[in-house]
Amino acid sequence: MNTLEILDTLQKKAMQDPALREELLKTRQEKEPYSAFCAKCRGLGYEIYEMDLLLAGEEFVATMKRSTNGGGENSPMLLGEDDFYEMFFDALR
Repeated sequence: MNTLEILDTLQKKAMQDPALREELLKTRQEKEPYSAFCAKCRGLGYEIYEMDLLLAGEEFVATMKRSTNGGGENSPMLLGEDDFYEMFFDALR
């Protein structure tokens, strides 16, 4: 599974399981929230690391923009459109 698939799977599970949802939300309060979130994911059997989270959105947006108009897409990036970590938690709230 790639990072987006992992986040999608976890999001669906968390929406069905209030205890899991709360555990994931609590990682946001840690001193190192990305590390805490990734550790929780790995504890659940999903191999994900901090750099995976950081790069996933950037790679997705870059691929999408390269595929538009032969790669000549110059539209500005919307604030947060490449931050799948934040979008994950926005959906949980």
